[in-house]
Amino acid sequence: MFLRLVYESFRRQKRSKLLAGTAIVLGVGVATAMIAVATDVGDKISRELRSYGANLIVIPQDDTLDVEIGGVDLKPPSDGAYLNEADLPKIKGMFWRNNILGFAPMLPVNVHVGADLRPVTLLGTYFAKHLTFEKETFTTGVRSTNSWWKVEGAWPEDDSQGVLLGANLASRLGRKAGDEIEIAGQSHRVAGIVSTGGEEDDQIVAPLALAQQILGKPGAVRRIYVSALTKPEDALARRDPKSMGPELYDRWYCSPYPQSIAYNLEETIPHSHAEQIRRVAQSEGTILSRITGLMLLVTLAALLASALAVSAAMATAIFERRAEVGLMRALGAGSAAVVALFLAEAALLALLGGAVGFAAGAVLAREIGRAIFGSEITIQPVLLPIILAIAVMVSFAGSAAAIRRAVKFDPVYALRGEA
Repeated sequence: MFLRLVYESFRRQKRSKLLAGTAIVLGVGVATAMIAVATDVGDKISRELRSYGANLIVIPQDDTLDVEIGGVDLKPPSDGAYLNEADLPKIKGMFWRNNILGFAPMLPVNVHVGADLRPVTLLGTYFAKHLTFEKETFTTGVRSTNSWWKVEGAWPEDDSQGVLLGANLASRLGRKAGDEIEIAGQSHRVAGIVSTGGEEDDQIVAPLALAQQILGKPGAVRRIYVSALTKPEDALARRDPKSMGPELYDRWYCSPYPQSIAYNLEETIPHSHAEQIRRVAQSEGTILSRITGLMLLVTLAALLASALAVSAAMATAIFERRAEVGLMRALGAGSAAVVALFLAEAALLALLGGAVGFAAGAVLAREIGRAIFGSEITIQPVLLPIILAIAVMVSFAGSAAAIRRAVKFDPVYALRGEA
């Protein structure tokens, strides 16, 4: 009999059930899309932000030592400490290697250009260097980490003697792509003119090997800029790993915080110190937090609107069935039986609407991914039971007021058709 009553309710009140089901589908669909995007958006936004520069820097460990006696800083002012270029491929063998999108070593050298007496900084780096670690070959350099650099002309090869002139320096020297230029007494071809909007516009950017040759230090690297996928900082991220117990340390080490990846870089590259470029990392965290907050707000608004629509539809449906409720009460049905009947209807409606809403939300999430990030949003299967649970809660919340009113129906007035 119970199942018969539920079935008859859906058969005789198709319009109100369709209205309530549509509200659930729309609310749950938006919630599915927002949750799917929120769970997958972190890496995608981080990848987008990585196109605007590195977020970690690795420097020689000696540069972090403070040598002070009697209040006098005795640390040498010259850049006398270097990293070893031969250690760079090891980055692809570290624990967080899959989060490293690229890196670019830097070696600045002061040189004289032609007869100009003013020293100019020649910045040695990788452009698109092919490196090998064990059996894996990969390409890295400023062409991937600093994608905003604009080059008029061509990029030099990493094993060539060609250079890039900063836009301001090229204008001052009156040089253009294809010209020859004398650097430290040797002639080099200007492959292109680079514009970065930074200090490189007043510098010469050259292959790392050329800078090492001029400096007379083969294999020397002054600093390494690393572009890595990270997650925003939280309280755990800011803790000192030396103060943690084994379990907490494992949790910290296995979370892609900027600090934990920097720590792993220090373990990988001997005699190095790695730290996050705080301005970049904090900007990422702020952007991700705000986007996640916005998505949460949209999700709550959609679910609230869905609950209100369900409430209106259920109130109308129960009011139309007041005679049926009155008859049930007159035949001895208690409040629990009436509540169970309407909750069963609400649950069935929620499961049907939730399933359809999940499918619609998955399609919406994929479209959002294609339109904004140029890739598909991954829908995790574990999200389905969560969405169905949300749909049931929304349906119950929307039906609560109407069910409470149905329980209070007086059988005498209900059977007479009075409110």
